[in-house]
Amino acid sequence: MNNLRRLDLNLLVTLDVLLTEHNVTRTAERLNFSQPSVSVHLAKLRDIFRDPLLLPGPRGMRPTARADALREPLRQALKALEYAVSPASPFDPAVSDHTWRVAASDYSESTILLPALKGLRSAAPGARFAFIESVPSGIARQAEQGDIDIAFHTSEGAPPGLHSRPLFTERYVLAGRADHPRLKKPPTLEEFCELDHVMVSPDGGGFYGVTDTALAQFGLTRRVVLSVPHFLLVSSVLASTDLVAMLPSRLVEGRPALRVVEPPIAVPGFEISMLWHERVHRDPAHQWLRGFIADSV
Repeated sequence: MNNLRRLDLNLLVTLDVLLTEHNVTRTAERLNFSQPSVSVHLAKLRDIFRDPLLLPGPRGMRPTARADALREPLRQALKALEYAVSPASPFDPAVSDHTWRVAASDYSESTILLPALKGLRSAAPGARFAFIESVPSGIARQAEQGDIDIAFHTSEGAPPGLHSRPLFTERYVLAGRADHPRLKKPPTLEEFCELDHVMVSPDGGGFYGVTDTALAQFGLTRRVVLSVPHFLLVSSVLASTDLVAMLPSRLVEGRPALRVVEPPIAVPGFEISMLWHERVHRDPAHQWLRGFIADSV
């Protein structure tokens, strides 16, 4: 360690060339140094290694045994260092074998990841993707530790300290089965409150949400008879019962088994953002992935 503290990278570069050329003048020409500068470097190297390293000979300088032992390890070390400090290579998804880990709720999986998946597989056929259930309280820690690369979350509730890119703003619609007898036309506010509702409670077992908050401002309540933890289950429930649900519009678009109408009350929507940590912010592969997903939604 004491020798490392005394070393200057330029000294090692000079030594590498000296061990190739065996000549101070040619080394100076290759490095664009003056001959005295190379001689000064050699003197310092001899002091650090406590070995003459190169000895005068009839046909130039001859390496000592210590210098011969240094030659290959030094060359490999300089190559590794050059690779480490070189600018990042452009990312080519076509030959990538990256494994990306993405934290998402079932809503984000359906509305963001699933629409992007075909294009991702086509653009990066050698890459792998792991979709991980999102736990909002753990996103920041997982991103910092490298357990996940990207997460999706509402902008309003996103954990601080992460980079964020808004993707879209979502709104709520009223949905039921395609032949629901009470959704042939948009219901009145009174009819809406009389319907049997199912709602998603990510924390489990809740019967009060943003729709109920909006109704409470008018002194009204609705009948929530079923609470489920996931959005995907709601679609099956609606298709097979007379229950209705207030759902994000992107989740029910293009579902022939469901009928979608405008609700009789305005319910605040939400903005969805893509989140990532500073550690991957400038990584070319990660930048490509973020751009591809943003262009896919």
